[in-house]
Amino acid sequence: MEKPEGGERPEEGAPEGRAALAERARRLMREAASAVLATAGADGHPHAALVTPAVAPDGAILLLISTLSEHTRQLAKDPRCAILFQGPAAEENPQTAPRISVTGTAERTEDEALRATWLARHPYAEPYAGFADFSLWRIEPRGALMVLGFGRAHRLRPGELSAASTG
Repeated sequence: MEKPEGGERPEEGAPEGRAALAERARRLMREAASAVLATAGADGHPHAALVTPAVAPDGAILLLISTLSEHTRQLAKDPRCAILFQGPAAEENPQTAPRISVTGTAERTEDEALRATWLARHPYAEPYAGFADFSLWRIEPRGALMVLGFGRAHRLRPGELSAASTG
Protein backbone atom coordinates (compact mmCIF):
# COMPACT_ATOMS: atom_id res chain seq x y z
CA MET A 1 0.00 0.00 0.00
CA GLU A 2 1.29 3.46 -0.92
CA LYS A 3 1.99 5.49 2.22
CA PRO A 4 0.96 9.15 2.19
CA GLU A 5 3.40 11.79 3.34
CA GLY A 6 3.37 11.98 7.12
CA GLY A 7 3.89 8.25 7.52
CA GLU A 8 0.42 7.26 8.68
CA ARG A 9 -1.55 4.71 6.75
CA PRO A 10 -4.94 5.80 5.40
CA GLU A 11 -7.94 4.68 7.40
CA GLU A 12 -9.21 1.55 5.73
CA GLY A 13 -12.53 1.31 7.55
CA ALA A 14 -13.75 4.87 6.99
CA PRO A 15 -17.56 4.90 7.44
CA GLU A 16 -18.16 6.62 4.10
CA GLY A 17 -15.92 4.19 2.22
CA ARG A 18 -12.65 5.06 0.54
CA ALA A 19 -14.17 5.84 -2.86
CA ALA A 20 -16.77 8.21 -1.40
CA LEU A 21 -14.13 9.98 0.71
CA ALA A 22 -11.85 10.40 -2.29
CA GLU A 23 -14.69 11.79 -4.42
CA ARG A 24 -15.64 14.22 -1.65
CA ALA A 25 -12.01 15.38 -1.41
CA ARG A 26 -11.76 15.90 -5.18
CA ARG A 27 -15.05 17.83 -5.22
CA LEU A 28 -13.94 20.06 -2.32
CA MET A 29 -10.70 20.85 -4.15
CA ARG A 30 -12.39 21.47 -7.52
CA GLU A 31 -15.04 23.77 -6.05
CA ALA A 32 -12.65 25.94 -4.02
CA ALA A 33 -12.26 29.42 -5.51
CA SER A 34 -9.31 30.03 -3.22
CA ALA A 35 -7.01 28.17 -0.85
CA VAL A 36 -4.12 28.87 1.51
CA LEU A 37 -0.64 27.92 0.30
CA ALA A 38 2.09 27.30 2.88
CA THR A 39 5.73 27.57 1.83
CA ALA A 40 9.02 27.69 3.72
CA GLY A 41 11.23 30.75 3.81
CA ALA A 42 15.01 30.70 3.59
CA ASP A 43 15.19 30.81 7.38
CA GLY A 44 12.81 27.84 7.62
CA HIS A 45 9.88 29.85 8.93
CA PRO A 46 6.54 29.16 7.27
CA HIS A 47 4.72 31.62 5.05
CA ALA A 48 1.00 31.40 4.21
CA ALA A 49 -0.62 33.05 1.20
CA LEU A 50 -4.06 33.17 -0.37
CA VAL A 51 -3.99 31.57 -3.83
CA THR A 52 -6.49 30.65 -6.54
CA PRO A 53 -6.10 26.96 -7.42
CA ALA A 54 -7.43 24.71 -10.12
CA VAL A 55 -7.16 20.94 -10.20
CA ALA A 56 -5.78 18.99 -13.16
CA PRO A 57 -7.41 15.68 -14.17
CA ASP A 58 -4.49 13.79 -12.60
CA GLY A 59 -5.17 15.46 -9.22
CA ALA A 60 -2.25 17.90 -9.44
CA ILE A 61 -2.97 21.37 -8.10
CA LEU A 62 -2.40 24.27 -10.47
CA LEU A 63 -1.49 27.82 -9.46
CA LEU A 64 -0.84 30.86 -11.62
CA ILE A 65 1.46 32.96 -9.45
CA SER A 66 3.75 35.95 -9.83
CA THR A 67 7.49 36.09 -9.22
CA LEU A 68 6.76 39.33 -7.36
CA SER A 69 5.12 37.22 -4.62
CA GLU A 70 7.11 35.89 -1.70
CA HIS A 71 5.54 32.43 -1.95
CA THR A 72 6.63 32.09 -5.59
CA ARG A 73 10.22 32.94 -4.75
CA GLN A 74 10.11 30.49 -1.85
CA LEU A 75 8.78 27.67 -4.05
CA ALA A 76 11.61 28.33 -6.52
CA LYS A 77 14.11 27.70 -3.69
CA ASP A 78 12.24 24.91 -1.88
CA PRO A 79 9.39 23.25 -3.80
CA ARG A 80 7.91 21.51 -0.75
CA CYS A 81 4.56 23.02 0.21
CA ALA A 82 1.11 22.45 1.60
CA ILE A 83 -2.21 23.83 0.46
CA LEU A 84 -5.43 24.01 2.47
CA PHE A 85 -8.83 23.92 0.77
CA GLN A 86 -11.91 24.70 2.87
CA GLY A 87 -15.61 24.33 2.19
CA PRO A 88 -18.49 26.14 3.91
CA ALA A 89 -19.17 25.43 7.58
CA ALA A 90 -22.35 23.54 8.41
CA GLU A 91 -23.02 25.82 11.38
CA GLU A 92 -21.64 28.88 13.19
CA ASN A 93 -18.52 27.02 14.36
CA PRO A 94 -15.95 27.30 11.53
CA GLN A 95 -14.40 24.03 12.67
CA THR A 96 -17.41 22.22 11.21
CA ALA A 97 -16.22 23.18 7.71
CA PRO A 98 -14.94 20.32 5.58
CA ARG A 99 -11.31 20.84 4.66
CA ILE A 100 -8.42 19.08 3.06
CA SER A 101 -4.74 19.81 3.50
CA VAL A 102 -2.56 18.52 0.68
CA THR A 103 1.22 18.26 0.93
CA GLY A 104 3.28 18.14 -2.20
CA THR A 105 6.09 19.34 -4.39
CA ALA A 106 5.69 22.27 -6.78
CA GLU A 107 7.33 22.91 -10.13
CA ARG A 108 6.90 25.45 -12.90
CA THR A 109 5.27 24.16 -16.05
CA GLU A 110 4.80 25.55 -19.54
CA ASP A 111 2.04 23.03 -20.35
CA GLU A 112 -0.59 24.96 -22.33
CA ALA A 113 -3.31 22.40 -21.61
CA LEU A 114 -2.77 22.88 -17.87
CA ARG A 115 -2.78 26.67 -18.33
CA ALA A 116 -6.12 26.33 -20.13
CA THR A 117 -7.44 24.23 -17.24
CA TRP A 118 -6.43 26.94 -14.76
CA LEU A 119 -7.92 29.74 -16.88
CA ALA A 120 -11.17 27.81 -17.32
CA ARG A 121 -11.51 27.82 -13.52
CA HIS A 122 -10.46 31.49 -13.16
CA PRO A 123 -11.50 33.29 -16.39
CA TYR A 124 -11.38 36.72 -14.69
CA ALA A 125 -7.56 36.34 -14.62
CA GLU A 126 -7.20 36.34 -18.41
CA PRO A 127 -6.09 40.03 -18.57
CA TYR A 128 -2.99 39.42 -16.40
CA ALA A 129 -2.32 35.73 -17.06
CA GLY A 130 0.08 36.63 -19.86
CA PHE A 131 2.18 39.09 -17.84
CA ALA A 132 5.87 38.16 -17.86
CA ASP A 133 6.04 37.78 -14.07
CA PHE A 134 3.23 35.20 -13.97
CA SER A 135 3.88 31.51 -14.43
CA LEU A 136 1.93 28.31 -13.97
CA TRP A 137 2.98 25.97 -11.19
CA ARG A 138 1.92 22.35 -10.74
CA ILE A 139 1.85 20.80 -7.27
CA GLU A 140 2.24 17.03 -7.27
CA PRO A 141 0.32 15.72 -4.22
CA ARG A 142 2.28 13.48 -1.84
CA GLY A 143 -0.48 13.02 0.71
CA ALA A 144 -3.61 14.61 2.11
CA LEU A 145 -5.57 14.90 5.31
CA MET A 146 -9.31 15.53 4.98
CA VAL A 147 -11.22 16.68 8.06
CA LEU A 148 -15.00 16.40 7.95
CA GLY A 149 -15.72 17.44 11.53
CA PHE A 150 -14.80 16.50 15.07
CA GLY A 151 -13.10 13.10 15.15
CA ARG A 152 -13.55 12.62 11.40
CA ALA A 153 -10.06 12.95 9.92
CA HIS A 154 -9.02 10.75 7.02
CA ARG A 155 -5.64 10.36 5.33
CA LEU A 156 -5.79 10.01 1.57
CA ARG A 157 -3.24 8.56 -0.83
CA PRO A 158 -1.97 10.79 -3.63
CA GLY A 159 -3.62 8.58 -6.28
CA GLU A 160 -7.02 9.04 -4.64
CA LEU A 161 -6.94 12.72 -5.61
CA SER A 162 -6.91 11.85 -9.32
CA ALA A 163 -10.20 12.11 -11.22
CA ALA A 164 -9.38 8.68 -12.67
CA SER A 165 -9.21 7.18 -9.17
CA THR A 166 -11.78 4.53 -8.40
CA GLY A 167 -10.88 4.38 -4.73
